[in-house]
Amino acid sequence: MQKSIEVRGKTTDDALAKGLAQLGLERDDVSVEIIERGKKGILGIGAVDAVVRLSYEAPDEAPAPKPAPAPEKPAPRAEKPAPRPEKRPEPKAERRPEPKPEPKPEPKPAPAPAVRAEGTQAEQTEAFLKGLLERMGVQADMVITPREGGGLDVQLTGNGIGAVIGRRGETLDAIQHLTNYAVNRGSDRRDHINVDAEHYRAKREESLVHLAEKMAAKAVKYKRAMALEPMNSYERHVIHTALQDYEGVTTSSIGTEPNRRVVVSYVKPEPEKKEPSGYKEWC
Repeated sequence: MQKSIEVRGKTTDDALAKGLAQLGLERDDVSVEIIERGKKGILGIGAVDAVVRLSYEAPDEAPAPKPAPAPEKPAPRAEKPAPRPEKRPEPKAERRPEPKPEPKPEPKPAPAPAVRAEGTQAEQTEAFLKGLLERMGVQADMVITPREGGGLDVQLTGNGIGAVIGRRGETLDAIQHLTNYAVNRGSDRRDHINVDAEHYRAKREESLVHLAEKMAAKAVKYKRAMALEPMNSYERHVIHTALQDYEGVTTSSIGTEPNRRVVVSYVKPEPEKKEPSGYKEWC
C-alpha cells in the first residue's frame, strides 16, 4: 500500500532527515518530492520552512480475527444416586525396586573466544592484501593511510590492476568486504577499511553524478520517468544525493538485489497562487 507523509524543516535536508527518522526507513526506501523550498529571510523576517513529501510502501494490514463464540453450556442432568461400593479384600502391597538415579550430563566446555591476529590494523591489512593479491597473480604497490574518525584508506597501483577492479568494480568491492572481515574478526571495535585501485571509486562517483544529471534533464524534457541500469547500494546512494535538490524530478529505487535500480521521475510543478483581482491593502 502506497503511503506518504509531509515533513517541515529549516532546509530540505533537515526535513528529509526528520521524515526518515519518523518512518524508521532509509533514503533508498522512499520517494522524495519537494513541496516547498525553505527561505532564510532577512534577520529572521520572512523565513519559510521547507516542506517535503515522503512516499513509501506500507504492508497491508490484515483484518483482526473475529472472536470465537462462547460454547453453550449443556443443560444440567438429574443426578443418579451413586451405587454403594462393594467390599473387596485389600491387596497386599508389593515392594518395587527403587529407580536408579540417572547420571547427569557433563557440561560442555564453553567455546574459546576468537583471538585477534597480532600486529596493528595497518599491518594486518597489508599482510592480508599481499597474500590475496599473490594468489590472484597481481603485483601491485600499496599505500595505507588512516582515515578521520577511524579506519584506513588503501590505494592499490600497478600493472594489470584491471583484474582487481573487475566489471563495474564488483571484484574491488569483494576484496574490500573480505579485507574488512579478516581484519575486524574477533575485535570489539569495527573500523571500516576502504580499498581502492587507481582512484577508481572517485572516477566512478564523478561519472555517476554526470549520468544522474543527464537522466534528470531527459526526464524534465520528455516529462516521463527514466530508469537507470542496476547498481549496488553505494552507487544508488550517489544518484539519490546528486538529484535531491534537482528541481522538477524525484528519485526512487525499484526491484530486488542484484537487479535493484534507480528511477528518475518527472514531477509536475504546482501552479502559483494568484491574488484575486481588486485586492487592496489597507493600512
